[in-house]
Amino acid sequence: MVRGGEVLICQRRPDQPMGLQWEFPGGKIEAGESPEQALARELDEELGIQAQIGPKVTHIRHNYRHGGAVDLQFFAVREFAGELENRIFAQLKWSRLEDLPEYDFLPADRGLIRDLASGKLL
Repeated sequence: MVRGGEVLICQRRPDQPMGLQWEFPGGKIEAGESPEQALARELDEELGIQAQIGPKVTHIRHNYRHGGAVDLQFFAVREFAGELENRIFAQLKWSRLEDLPEYDFLPADRGLIRDLASGKLL
């Protein structure tokens, strides 16, 4: 989610895997959903908003050391209806792009964080 020169970041709860690390809102694609439909559903579930999903920003495949892998697609969301409501995270925060490297992001997001902070994306 993008607002001016800021993006919305979310901190995982301490009881979750990789607890207290930061990430972007979103989640898994369910059967029959497009990536855009999945993101719209997840933003409703996690934040209580109805988002207009914008263009794809990037696509990342990350292999974790323990053997798991994730396939991540990031989209720009600049418009939404409703009030942001933190339903599942330890905290939500709007961060300036250049400040993103100050946060402990999930390993799969770290390349994206460098690109956002340096102005290569968005």
